[in-house]
Amino acid sequence: MSGHSKWATTKHKKAANDSKRAKLWAKLIRNIEVATRTGGADLDGNPTLYDAVYKARKNSVPNDNIERAIKRGSGALGDAADYTSIMYEGYGPNGIAILIECLTDNKNRSAAEVRTAVTKNGGTMADPGSVSYQFARKGVIVVVDGANEDAILEATIEHDVEDISSNGEGFVLTCDPSSMVQARAALQANGIDYESADVEFVSSMKIQADAETANKVIKMIDAIEDLDDVQSVFTNMDISAEVLASLEA
Repeated sequence: MSGHSKWATTKHKKAANDSKRAKLWAKLIRNIEVATRTGGADLDGNPTLYDAVYKARKNSVPNDNIERAIKRGSGALGDAADYTSIMYEGYGPNGIAILIECLTDNKNRSAAEVRTAVTKNGGTMADPGSVSYQFARKGVIVVVDGANEDAILEATIEHDVEDISSNGEGFVLTCDPSSMVQARAALQANGIDYESADVEFVSSMKIQADAETANKVIKMIDAIEDLDDVQSVFTNMDISAEVLASLEA
């Protein structure tokens, strides 16, 4: 679940330690293939590929898998799938807005699987544009624990930084998408480690969820993210530290 609440951090750790790791790796590898096909196999000349590979390595994807994905994306292995990006819109329990980003080689399959996962978990699908209007594309950089907020700001202040917030174990930097590569490079130049740098959809109309709503929405998002074609799920749900603590208890 993007939006980088404390729950997103907790769920990331869970994914690294259970059976969801294989699915996460498959999604990261698919991103590498698509980035290579779109912008070429040179990491220095293709920042989208650089960020996809960096994120894969941060999630312990083996180098052999990464190299094969780049070769498939470049056509060197001759077996690259033709993936299409699709965005689905919907509402979760209590009217929480959701955007579902897919990379698929079969649109009919994706549409059916997404609809089933949403409706079975108390949500409804929505018409194109009815949800997405409240989301804007943002560069989102997750900085690992140990970094100093002032040092992050000093390193990136010239790169259209809009917000720096704590996610409980580090910081989340939000900036204009066109400045994300420069902001990420500035962090690296100043010796500041980061977990990931992605262009995401961030809502301008956050809804504070109580424990019951948060539990239902998280269950729905887990079901959606478990689908092979789903790359990311974005929501306008906000979870307070108190609600998160009650869920983890």
